[in-house]
Amino acid sequence: MTSVGLLLAGAAGGIYLGQGREVQQQNAEATLVVQADVNDMQLLKQHAAQHAATRAWQRKAEGDAAEKAASEVKSAAAKAHTLETKVVEQKQAAEDAKKAAEQKAKEEQEQKESGKSGVSVGPIPSSCNEYSGNRQIGCTLMLKAGFGIDQFPCLDKLFNKESGWNQHAENRGSGAYGIPQALPGSKMAKFGDDWEDNAATQVAWGLDYIEGRYNDPCGAWDHSESTGWY
Repeated sequence: MTSVGLLLAGAAGGIYLGQGREVQQQNAEATLVVQADVNDMQLLKQHAAQHAATRAWQRKAEGDAAEKAASEVKSAAAKAHTLETKVVEQKQAAEDAKKAAEQKAKEEQEQKESGKSGVSVGPIPSSCNEYSGNRQIGCTLMLKAGFGIDQFPCLDKLFNKESGWNQHAENRGSGAYGIPQALPGSKMAKFGDDWEDNAATQVAWGLDYIEGRYNDPCGAWDHSESTGWY
């Protein structure tokens, strides 16, 4: 009877021990599963952090690239505008020079056909409106001859020194005559038979003389300043 009791107790103990080992194994497996889940979560967090960092870098790179591209576009646009303005100005200057040359040729032809009746002034440009009388005529004819308005101060001083812009000014000692003090005055008949009285004819001759000898009024004025004559 005692033996049977021991046997049952041993069997029960075995069952208990077996159950305990099973529970331990289950606990161990559960621990492994939990640890695996933790590792997976950490790995996912690392991947998420790396992805976020990569996206942030990409956004910065894209932003820098966009800013650089915008700056380059702005610079290119400014250069294009400057070039376009320059081309327009050069084209306008060429057209003005062409018109002036055509007008000059037309007037010279008209003078030849009319027996050198004299020079007509024509419309007064706005840039000459601040002057009056023979000085306004001189400014107008100077522009028509192809010189820039910046040359007029030199022409003004030159003819003021020579004659005071008086078309009847005469140097009885030398025979020089008119606004440009042509020597002799009859040289101005090249531009019209009215050279003795027509200020426009005299100025036209004077400008032609200046261009042929000094290139422009300021060149003539510089020479006059240094030598006393032109």
